[in-house]
Amino acid sequence: MDTKSASLLLLLLLRRRNRRDIPNHTYTRKIMSRKTKRKHVFKEVLEDDMSLPADHQTIVRILSTKGNNLHEVLAPDQSTFLVSMPTKFRKNVWVKRGNYVLVEPIEEGDKVKAEIVRILTNEHIKYFKEDNVWPAEFDEKKKSCDGADDDLLVNTNRLHLIASSEESGSDSDESEDYSDDDVKK
Repeated sequence: MDTKSASLLLLLLLRRRNRRDIPNHTYTRKIMSRKTKRKHVFKEVLEDDMSLPADHQTIVRILSTKGNNLHEVLAPDQSTFLVSMPTKFRKNVWVKRGNYVLVEPIEEGDKVKAEIVRILTNEHIKYFKEDNVWPAEFDEKKKSCDGADDDLLVNTNRLHLIASSEESGSDSDESEDYSDDDVKK
């Protein structure tokens, strides 16, 4: 190609890039990838293939969050260490104290010893217990807080008040008593 045709081709490409009727594909791609990423992460978490953990993977319990996507965890051997949340889970899936995760060790970390591979749901825990993969150390602790059925995507910031029928019945009786006393006076 000669220099004249090359410069003409370059000029056409620059004009096409500067035209306002052509959408900015980088901006569109960034928005679409965020939505698509969130959709695929939710699908991966909720509709997992229920595969058993590999030999080098460990089931741990979240003790606390330390910030910057770091979590302090308790291993089955009662040792505590930090794990990192991979970028695919960040701002898409949240974990809280008492949740169980599957981690994979990393070599390059001094303080951070592992990275989260999978966030375990109640279905994962049942499946792992059936296949005798679940650590016995965590089995006893789960029984003590078995009354709380925690879902992964429930908003815990909202207060759910449940009034029992006995309390509401006694409150209405007391209020009727007060109204009867007021009428008699």
